[in-house]
Amino acid sequence: MNTIILFYNYVRVENPEKLAADQRVLCKELGLKGRIIIAQEGINATLEGKTENIEKYLVTFLADPRFSNTHIKKSAGTTSATAFPRLSIKVRSEIVSLGLPKEQDFSPRETTGKYLSAEEFHEMMNKKAAGKLNADEDFEIVDMRNDYEHKVGHFKGSVLPPLENFRDLPKALPTLELLKKKKVVTVCTGGVRCEKASGYLVKNGFEDVYQLAGGIVTYMEKFEQEKGENFLGSLYVFDERVTMAFAPTENRPIIATCEFCHTPSENYINCRDNSCHRHFIICKKCETDRGFNHESALCAACSVKTAV
Repeated sequence: MNTIILFYNYVRVENPEKLAADQRVLCKELGLKGRIIIAQEGINATLEGKTENIEKYLVTFLADPRFSNTHIKKSAGTTSATAFPRLSIKVRSEIVSLGLPKEQDFSPRETTGKYLSAEEFHEMMNKKAAGKLNADEDFEIVDMRNDYEHKVGHFKGSVLPPLENFRDLPKALPTLELLKKKKVVTVCTGGVRCEKASGYLVKNGFEDVYQLAGGIVTYMEKFEQEKGENFLGSLYVFDERVTMAFAPTENRPIIATCEFCHTPSENYINCRDNSCHRHFIICKKCETDRGFNHESALCAACSVKTAV
């Protein structure tokens, strides 16, 4: 049996290069694949391997005092441990890149939104759906993921800023101006982007900012296993699975549609046009009818451009 783990920790790392080297040795010894990003501000990782080797990894990782409080999110791995093609460990300036000028930069360790547990968030959503929230309890969910992620799945009633990349948040900030005096709950896949995104909102004058602790993954594992009630569609994940459904297909809506025929679909493929490489949705029928595969696909816009 294989297991996938997802985790992050904003904690001071004095020597990111040494940590990266140590992680590389440990992961190779245990046969783990995946991605780890390390910066002076912390670590962000997702790994897959045999369950027993993942557990061995966690014993060593969590024994480090810097990371002992890390929230580890686990899910079932792929049958043949192919969620990731290889092991990639990189040292960067940020573990999720917001790319702020130096004078605007900040640490999520010092400035971030207030945490809401999955249980608290679930209760708030259910009360809102039932019309039982007082005016001062009302809130807006702001999805801080990229547009191609929330296209395939998001919480009911979410505000979906136009983000092609997390670095677009400063440009998208004007679209959120009307929420400055409201209670705002930021959500993202595992929580790492929300730490920084909610802090950025606080820095820019938003008065009542929260974040979903542990991200959508944690919420889904606790509340959307049997039937999809509050989360529409499926969760986009950054590995070979592409999307992750927690509830059976018959119990949840498919909200994404094929770019060509507009039928419901969750089948992602990359555009091969070198000026595009956009991640887009195409149903299996259109993929077959057009003779596409993962090396030869063109999105709708590039198909028109090529035809002309």
